[in-house]
Amino acid sequence: MKKTLLAMGVLGAFSSLAFAASNVTLYGVIEEGVLVEKAKHKDTTVQLRSGFDQGSRWGIKGVEELGNGYAVGFILEQGFNADDGSIASGTSGFTREAFMYVTGGFGKLGAGRTGSLSSGAQSNTILTGWALGTGFGLSSWTSEIGTSFSRVNNTIAYNTPSFSGFSLHAMYSNGVGVDTNKWSKNSHYYGIGVKYQANAIRSSLIFEAVDNKGTEVASNTAGSLFNEAQWAVLNKYDPTDLTDAQKKEYKEWAETDLKDGEAAKKRTLVINYGFEYNLGAVTPMFAYQWANQDGGKKTNMFGLSAKVGVAGGDLMVGGRYLFGEDESITKGEDKVRAWNIGAAYIYPLSKRTAVKAYAGYADGSKAWKDKDNVAYNGYQVYLGMRHSF
Repeated sequence: MKKTLLAMGVLGAFSSLAFAASNVTLYGVIEEGVLVEKAKHKDTTVQLRSGFDQGSRWGIKGVEELGNGYAVGFILEQGFNADDGSIASGTSGFTREAFMYVTGGFGKLGAGRTGSLSSGAQSNTILTGWALGTGFGLSSWTSEIGTSFSRVNNTIAYNTPSFSGFSLHAMYSNGVGVDTNKWSKNSHYYGIGVKYQANAIRSSLIFEAVDNKGTEVASNTAGSLFNEAQWAVLNKYDPTDLTDAQKKEYKEWAETDLKDGEAAKKRTLVINYGFEYNLGAVTPMFAYQWANQDGGKKTNMFGLSAKVGVAGGDLMVGGRYLFGEDESITKGEDKVRAWNIGAAYIYPLSKRTAVKAYAGYADGSKAWKDKDNVAYNGYQVYLGMRHSF
């Protein structure tokens, strides 16, 4: 009798736990493949690459219904490299997203670490208009030729309910890296966007800015703010180690942009617009980006792409063209041009598993002619597999 009661008690406890955790989900993505890559002036490499399109990650998400249409949810997500098991970026846990939110008739309000509105990553992005998305190497809309903001810390994000297909999205970061300094010395992110999704149309218009007031100037949040000579000074290397050309450039920069020994903080402004029209068998897309940063990039980027159903899978093709200036390069020689083309094919083996193939080519000119980075000059060929759980 005692054993029966004990067994019933244990079953009851497990039943309660299962009920309490019924809205909590463990999920993830593992993607790995072989990447052949050749950047200008560099050797051809063959790599086992993790997360070439979709970053390998695992996460936990959950929702609790509060009643009267309100709910509280969370997302905790960590990236990793499937080829060696290491953390994908950073050293802390849940570097991809750590976000808690409340939903109701008012919309959705949340806070934590998450992707910016145009990042193409995480639960708050609204980027549209580019078939190859923010994966596939040099064909990513957020590759290095453009200007993008990735994930930001200390963030508050809000979006309205959908009204006739339209929704408004706003985001503010009190410190893209840290917010422990005086407010005026933190780097702040501001984003506002409108998304439309109804019938066959998806579209978004996003305005974003980072004021770069803080001491951290990460490449994925602040753009190309400093050139090599400036970084050398900022990192307190001996200026005598610089070349004559770097010394001259630093002198001109220091006379105009330095105050009390600190780098002048230059804000970065970016506008992204995207449009997609689903015709059934094919979805043509258009994307545009305008970026402006004193001392950095001042560019216009256009993209035409399409998603086509082929032989049970999806074929994505796209081409981009960028022109403008990169003021981190010697003044008078800062005109830049770049274009790239790419094609990817995803074939589902099941609901959770797919095979992926990709090929892309990039070409830069003017001041980017000899840039030895595959995002500017080079090619990539990829074959891999993705499994989600």
